[in-house]
Amino acid sequence: MGANLGDARAALRGAVQAMAALPDTQVSQVSSLYRSAPVDAGGPDYLNAVAVLQTRLAPLALLHALQALEQAAGRERPYRNAPRTLDLDLLLYGDLRLEGAELTVPHPRMNERAFVLQPLAELAPAMVDATRLAAVADQRIERVLAPAWWC
Repeated sequence: MGANLGDARAALRGAVQAMAALPDTQVSQVSSLYRSAPVDAGGPDYLNAVAVLQTRLAPLALLHALQALEQAAGRERPYRNAPRTLDLDLLLYGDLRLEGAELTVPHPRMNERAFVLQPLAELAPAMVDATRLAAVADQRIERVLAPAWWC
């Protein structure tokens, strides 16, 4: 999840609370908060984090629920990679591999982005090896707050 417009920290905190309120869904872990430079875009720095959800929602239903939360937070899509009030991506869904018009999991660009891999490595170190982290080492990212301090 990420945001770089408005009160990004409050948007991410609200997103964690809203995801926990989704039907048949629990937030089981949340990473630290990270500040990162935009990738393939302009605008202010992003605040990013990764959350682990336990859900009975089907993948596409979960995606639609996340998109509804983005809309409720004022997300607009004037152009590709535009700055955002809230961005919620579905990175993984268990071991599922899915390629569809609306949804691909694992997320097709997650291994290209430090703002995904760093917080994911914090929560699930076995999922992110040193080679993947080295491949994004040129992207500026810094840990700014532990989970207890921001969510």
